[in-house]
Amino acid sequence: MGLQILRSSSPLSSSSKTIIFNPTTKPTLTNLLLLRPSNPTPTTSLFKTHFTTFSPKPITPAIGFGGSLQNAKRSFRGGVVVAMAAPGPVQKSEEEWRAVLSPEQFRILRQKGTEYPGTGVYDKFFEEGVYTCAGCGTPLYKSTTKFNSGCGWPAFYEGLPGAINSVPDRDGMRVEITCAACGGHLGHVFKGEGFRTPTDERHCVNSISLKFSPANSNPSE
Repeated sequence: MGLQILRSSSPLSSSSKTIIFNPTTKPTLTNLLLLRPSNPTPTTSLFKTHFTTFSPKPITPAIGFGGSLQNAKRSFRGGVVVAMAAPGPVQKSEEEWRAVLSPEQFRILRQKGTEYPGTGVYDKFFEEGVYTCAGCGTPLYKSTTKFNSGCGWPAFYEGLPGAINSVPDRDGMRVEITCAACGGHLGHVFKGEGFRTPTDERHCVNSISLKFSPANSNPSE
């Protein structure tokens, strides 16, 4: 009958094999194995089939508008990521400050002036409440930290956390205190004077630089 030609190829491989054998010859296991393509996917034998599995790549969540979780403070609220913006400083031009402050407030808060001792409305004032910056309304002192120093200006032994900045004067003789939000001049701070206060500090503040808000009221009003 002649020879019969069988061609074996895999759709997943470019290689192929051609087997020539006499049809009168009984197929053997060796002949059958020769028909198996090399390195198939999946691989097949006479006994079982092997499948190769691949681990899925991790999926990185997308963040809209080109942002990232590292560029902003965020909180998870009701299943929605909400950006939390930190409060910034209060900045105004000299003309804008002049428009919202009285001439005396502008002289002291913006030009670092000083009111005459004993003339301020808060020198002998001891009601319960909060003292805010007269320029921007930022809370600065609690009334519980105010004490009578006898210096002629309102005196406090500490300010609210993060509300006040202190910078040495150019002459190095004193340390100026300013509102951390708007930079308004408050006065000076003195240490180690022997006052019986928890901090042994005296924040000597101009009354003009302050605005008092009674207890149980909104300091920003």
